[in-house]
Amino acid sequence: MNLHPVVIAFFDEPTNTFSYIVKDPESEACAVVDSVMEIDYASGRTDLSGADKIIEYIRDNGWRLEWIIETHVHADHLSAAPYIQEKLGGKLGIGDQITLVQETFAKVFNEGTDFARDGSQFDRLFADGDTYTIGSMTAFALHTPGHTPACMTHVIGDASFVGDTLFMPDGGTARADFPGGDAKTLYRSIGRVLSLPDDMRLFMCHDYLPNGRPAAWETTVGDERAANIHVREGIGEQEFVSMRQARDATLGMPKLILPSLQVNMRAGHLPPPEDNGQVFLKVPLNTLS
Repeated sequence: MNLHPVVIAFFDEPTNTFSYIVKDPESEACAVVDSVMEIDYASGRTDLSGADKIIEYIRDNGWRLEWIIETHVHADHLSAAPYIQEKLGGKLGIGDQITLVQETFAKVFNEGTDFARDGSQFDRLFADGDTYTIGSMTAFALHTPGHTPACMTHVIGDASFVGDTLFMPDGGTARADFPGGDAKTLYRSIGRVLSLPDDMRLFMCHDYLPNGRPAAWETTVGDERAANIHVREGIGEQEFVSMRQARDATLGMPKLILPSLQVNMRAGHLPPPEDNGQVFLKVPLNTLS
């Protein structure tokens, strides 16, 4: 908490996703959290202009990219991690329960034996409590499952990157009905996050602009404990689980879940080309509900 990293947010409006540059205040080292590669699903065209803005920002400031972090396997946007890594270097890390996600969705997409289910597409798999360094900063990885099995919260000085575990206080919490998700587990994971100091800064992965307000990405543990509409103080586990399950039952699948999972379980790489040299994404019919 005595270290105050510089945090630069980038908002991808089509997917309501925030990506971040996190810079060590005492060196030129930085990390990128939850990058985005856009896709026009109708035309099958990808777009890396958002990632280019992050790359340009780092280069213009003369910073050194050391880590590219995925808080989880995203189901609503494609990762740009390999593209950023190709341009700037750095190691790519995700939670070690990525293997569960890979095993689950390898079956959904009927992946062959060439698709590794051991997380080897990433440079580092974080277990709960693992640490890593960004320049002079020590970052801590906290396992916070519930939305997905592989969700991690990354605590870097007085800044925590919570992925989809929490939204802004007026946005509540993430859904828990994906394969491997669980509302009770999510509640307990949120409890871990909200046990951090009250003035810990929390940075969201998504914001859906409730009530038409402008996009917002930063809050604090204290504000979430006092005002989060789903998990503020006084809301118990069973009340949360009942609310979350009822709410999730009304939600449709994210519009980019099928391309996102195929790409993100590969650490942001596209599937290998087929014998005609073309890359294809699959649409399994009547599988997800």
